[in-house]
Amino acid sequence: MTLHKEGTGTISLTIIAFVILNGLVRYFAPDNSLVHQIALGVSLVFFIIIIQFFRKPTRNTTKNSKHIIAPADGKVVVIEEVVETEYFKEPRRQVSIFMSPINVHINFNPISGIVTYFKYHPGKYLFAWHPKSSTENERTTIVVKHSNGTEVLFRQIAGALARRLCWYVQEGKNVEQGTEFGFIKFGSRIDIFLPLDAKILVNIDDRPVGGETVIAELP
Repeated sequence: MTLHKEGTGTISLTIIAFVILNGLVRYFAPDNSLVHQIALGVSLVFFIIIIQFFRKPTRNTTKNSKHIIAPADGKVVVIEEVVETEYFKEPRRQVSIFMSPINVHINFNPISGIVTYFKYHPGKYLFAWHPKSSTENERTTIVVKHSNGTEVLFRQIAGALARRLCWYVQEGKNVEQGTEFGFIKFGSRIDIFLPLDAKILVNIDDRPVGGETVIAELP
């Protein structure tokens, strides 16, 4: 299994913490093998959870200029028409994907094109499914313009557990559909804002696969 580069520091600190924890248990309870086994077992369980969180699976994207690819693994929690107030300032179709701690947390570019807008917003850490998390939580806003003129906005949103957003995009740079644009550590959410005439191909509670599932189609 391949691990993502964003996990290097966290995994290293986790190993150090577990070595210290088990060392302290053996020091203060040298003759209690049951306590030793419990401490070791708990450490192994948490270590496996951390490892699976930073896993980096292979994704195969079928590139198509009319397709909007899921930017993340998770569950579709919002499909609605809203007024996007930061960039478009007009109605858009919003699709939101919630990522639980057990999901892969790599973020994938939904379309190919040039990054026409990027902004990082510090903010709160409301639960990612909270309606106000899209506008009040720590977040990034990214807009990509396809060569056909279509612009798509997508937003990384930190949740109650996610305290670090990572991104690899810059204004004026080209991105390719299905490649990584970022990573969010632990539970989080991604909102994507599409033209009103986009055909939504997912339903509430669907579980798209980031970088592969087609969530919408442009006319």
